[in-house]
Amino acid sequence: MSPSSASRRSDLFSLPNILTYSRVAAVPVVAGLLFWPEDHWSRWMALAIYIAAGITDYFDGYFARAYAQQSQLGRMLDPIADKLLVAACLLMLAADEAIAGVHLWAAIVILCREVLVSGLREYLAELKVGMPVSRVAKWKTAAQLVALGFLIAGPAGEAVVPYTTEIGLALLWVAAALTIYTGWDYLKLGIDAVVERDGRP
Repeated sequence: MSPSSASRRSDLFSLPNILTYSRVAAVPVVAGLLFWPEDHWSRWMALAIYIAAGITDYFDGYFARAYAQQSQLGRMLDPIADKLLVAACLLMLAADEAIAGVHLWAAIVILCREVLVSGLREYLAELKVGMPVSRVAKWKTAAQLVALGFLIAGPAGEAVVPYTTEIGLALLWVAAALTIYTGWDYLKLGIDAVVERDGRP
């Protein structure tokens, strides 16, 4: 095996990438548990796996930096895994009517922003323009993840924390508001990059 092949194989099975793979694998499991007929056991299992997936999101980046195991594969898969998990949870919660009525607009805003940012990242990468994550974007992510956690718990969580669903919906709107704010920042960055490129002689 050539050194380059060994290096690629090492990247493929590095600890950060394995954690990312586990997060991708968690997506259909969480979706399946949310699709399960109304049952407190399935809700708690879905929440446990969702929390575990969120923890791997932190540790894959931590281990990649700590052990110098950053890779192009990891950089590509990490945001994809995050967006798949969020999108699957939103869609399943909407199908379950945990998110319904006017609250669907908050979910739509979040989903549209994820698509917009993904497209912008791909486009700006071709222009060699970085898209740093702002502090507000981190707050948005935190509010979004906690909101989904409460909504996944749903009826099962009501027995432990009253108004679990209402708290989740309120936080979902907070996340949607921050989503609009950060989405505009990213869109402005993309527009400025295009104007600057087109303005070059």
